[in-house]
Amino acid sequence: MDMINGSIADKMLYFAVPLAATGILQQLFNAADIAVIGQYCGSEAMAAVGSNSPVIGLLVNAFVGISLGANVVISKFTGQKDLQGIEKSVHTSVLFALLSGIILTIFGEIIAAPLLNLLSVPDNVYPMALLYLRVYLLGMPVIFLYNFESAIFRSQGNTQIPLICLTVSGVCNVILNLFFVCVLKMTVNGVAAATVISNLISSALLFVFLVKRKDAIRIEIKKIRIHSSILKSIVKIGLPAGLQGMVFSISNLCVQSAVNSLGSDIMAASSAAFNIEIFVYYIINSFGQSCTTFIGQNYGAGNIERCRKVTRIGLLLNIAAALAASAPILIFGRSLLRIFINKDISANSDIIISMGMIRLFYIVIPEFVNSIMETMSGSMRGYGYSLMPAVATFMGVCGIRILWVYCVFPIWGTYDALMSVYPISWVVTAISLMVMYINFMKRFKKVQI
Repeated sequence: MDMINGSIADKMLYFAVPLAATGILQQLFNAADIAVIGQYCGSEAMAAVGSNSPVIGLLVNAFVGISLGANVVISKFTGQKDLQGIEKSVHTSVLFALLSGIILTIFGEIIAAPLLNLLSVPDNVYPMALLYLRVYLLGMPVIFLYNFESAIFRSQGNTQIPLICLTVSGVCNVILNLFFVCVLKMTVNGVAAATVISNLISSALLFVFLVKRKDAIRIEIKKIRIHSSILKSIVKIGLPAGLQGMVFSISNLCVQSAVNSLGSDIMAASSAAFNIEIFVYYIINSFGQSCTTFIGQNYGAGNIERCRKVTRIGLLLNIAAALAASAPILIFGRSLLRIFINKDISANSDIIISMGMIRLFYIVIPEFVNSIMETMSGSMRGYGYSLMPAVATFMGVCGIRILWVYCVFPIWGTYDALMSVYPISWVVTAISLMVMYINFMKRFKKVQI
């Protein structure tokens, strides 16, 4: 895709739609886990899987964010037509992903039990939650490899190949879920193993595609090594993005801890609703990443005015996409929640569905505010300016949610009171990021002059 010349809106859509579909399909791994467990093993097993969502997000997001740094670095080299820079970045990214995944697997296995203890997971859920997490952690190397490989393709404007690979592995995931749970009579360990195997398939397929390429992003086994200068650039841009993702996970850990205190039915409801609402986020995030990639290439080519247009068009597309995606979820919310809840196994299925609708109401309706956050931070990241947006997100999202959970929520102690922290934290953070972007562009214009 030529991101430097021609129209912008249609190319952003062509880039963002497969990227959003990729994120949604990736989330379907977890949704399939929840659905199979909910239908065949009951609400307690579903709560065990769902309670791990913020934990896994915390462990993964730092390095997934660094993959965005690889995206930006390779995009800039592409805009500058620096083939050697592209080659070094690709081989550095692949090895760094594998090493990081191995380190995180070891670290995660060590802290798994203490981390779940901090979340106050109920005793009737804890053994299954720990088992799921330990099996899931074994797949970190291939999960990281897939994300970095996808970033390599995205830097060239190609979001179709990662989608194809993930589609294949997604089908395998569903089949393996049913086989492990229904045939082998496994529980949470079965769905975790299915997710690990499916991630192995998707990362292996992408690796084969990269080895067979004939252009600058081709992988040659003998050239795989870490170039320190390239890694420094990737980490400089990507680490703040990873920290920004971790901010959401840290705050969600605090919220999850409060959810756990309300009992296993609320945990199951929250888990089911999360696996529905997250689809809207992936659509929003895809336009944020589109801004990062488009601006990265145009900034590398020195076309600053086109970078500004990318942000304006990206923001309009993102808000429109958020509103369009939110409406059907709110309309068909109860039907969607029933996919995860088996009334014959879960005695309180009606209560669980009602609690799930509360979460959808508080999170899906104001998702368009989240689109502003993603566009602003994604745009600034494209210029290589990612530290301050991460700081603003930390203060606006993490700070407010932690204060809310420990100072405001105990006053009422209701699920509604807890969920209301999401739109409040989004509005504060969106305003601060908009002000930051405007000031950044003013300073950037002065430097250019």
